[in-house]
Amino acid sequence: MTTLLLVRHGLTDLTGPVLAGWTPGVSLSERGRAQVEELAGRLRDLALDAIVTSPLERCRETAEAVARGRDLQVQVDERFGEVGYGEWTGRRLEDLAKEPLWRVVQAHPSAAVFPGGESLAAMQHRAVAAVRDWNARLGEKAVYLVCSHGDVIKAIVADALGLHLDQFQRITADPASLTVIRYTPLRPFVIRMNDVGGDMRNILPAESTNGGAVDQDGGGDITESDAAVGGGAGTT
Repeated sequence: MTTLLLVRHGLTDLTGPVLAGWTPGVSLSERGRAQVEELAGRLRDLALDAIVTSPLERCRETAEAVARGRDLQVQVDERFGEVGYGEWTGRRLEDLAKEPLWRVVQAHPSAAVFPGGESLAAMQHRAVAAVRDWNARLGEKAVYLVCSHGDVIKAIVADALGLHLDQFQRITADPASLTVIRYTPLRPFVIRMNDVGGDMRNILPAESTNGGAVDQDGGGDITESDAAVGGGAGTT
């Protein structure tokens, strides 16, 4: 059983009002740095086999905070990078909410293709493929962490839950939140979602009385609330 910890990066100064996307140089805000330090503290006693991150600064900074004090090099995988929002990159969400494509993103995201950018379906395909590759590379007993972005995490969770991409807007991934998925030969199990303060008990598979793992086979993002002025945690 491979255990995946999905972490969304901490807050930035653009999180909320602006769709940062692949804008370079977007780093964690003071509050965002405090968030990831708190998260790193909660994860400190959890042994990890790998820490993987999106190439964008805000994710690298988050992953590096978790890696501090561990004998692990943070590894970058572009497939966990933010959605390619194309011409929407850098625009205010309250303005994007007036675009006809906004309603498609909300109601039928599997059909959404950002002008000059990527489709949400293509994003989900490359992110889920990356998870499967890392699961195979690290092995069935591995516990590893991936730091990524709201929409990417939501797409991975939707796949794990067996949901069509058109349902992924029902999932939330707040800044510096933790989502845990356990992959077994039969199916994935979503253990935690959008956890922003819980303890780390029950993250790993429960141990049976004979010392073996018990067989288990027996969650920013562009959401409707992001467009409200002053509302929501925002995206990217």
